Amino acid sequence: MNDYHLNHLKELEAESIYILREVAAQFENPCLLFSGGKDSITVLYLALKAFYPANVPFTLLHVDTGHNFREALDYRDELVKKFGLRLMIASVQDAIDKGLVREERGFNASRNALQTVPLLEAIEKNKFDCAIGGARRDEEKARAKERFFSHRDEFGQWDPKNQRPELWNIFNGRKNIGEHFRVFPISNWTEMDVWQYIYQENIPMPNLYFSHKRNVFLRDGVWYADSEFMQKKPDEVVEERVVRFRTVGDITCTGAVFSEASTLEDIIQEVAASRTTERGTRADDKRSEAAMEDRKKAGYF
Repeated sequence: MNDYHLNHLKELEAESIYILREVAAQFENPCLLFSGGKDSITVLYLALKAFYPANVPFTLLHVDTGHNFREALDYRDELVKKFGLRLMIASVQDAIDKGLVREERGFNASRNALQTVPLLEAIEKNKFDCAIGGARRDEEKARAKERFFSHRDEFGQWDPKNQRPELWNIFNGRKNIGEHFRVFPISNWTEMDVWQYIYQENIPMPNLYFSHKRNVFLRDGVWYADSEFMQKKPDEVVEERVVRFRTVGDITCTGAVFSEASTLEDIIQEVAASRTTERGTRADDKRSEAAMEDRKKAGYF
């Protein structure tokens, strides 16, 4: 990478570290939402750098759909052990068993939207006053509306028309009892920035992001991983293909892309040439024109 890119990444890193330190200063009990995806991994490594040599002062909170990629869970557990992190898991399956949410049925069923209830339950139960997320403004138009410090009311809901100004990077974390904030330290980053930073910092990544052979099948123009969690239609044929994943989420709504990118350098080249967003392979975003915004208003990530 040239000097411009290095300076650009340093500026983004400095901004994100400043925000993470603001969280530690303004909130009493923050958590860091961790999925095992590249964005939450990047935020965690920024936190490790922001508070070094002290431990990360945030609990890792993973909302487990029960339909995650095994590779992402293994990576999560190795990371927790390596850095001595505190991990808390909020289970969608537990929420289903308690009758708090109803599991979807049918070929397009997904647990992705069901994550909101266990997330809000974990926040309330553990009295987390801030949840740090890895969302970026370039991902999706609803996320482009977010501030760095995003206020949530006592029901965990977000009002995009009533957000606080953030002039000169002055962040207002004042809240009433029962309310909390979502904070997004890498809001100004792009997918390319994330991958260049991962390359620069030599951050190990789950092998899902690199080219590998996997059994997949085609549905509505998207290739999905064959899994026990996926109900296939009679005409959907499983094939072994060389693929990778640009984004990692619930297996039931995360599509793969054909790719020979086996190194970080290859991924950076591929992202630079791509004309589609990474969330173009996420089925949950295609349910309606405002799918993400509706979920965020209800308390989603």
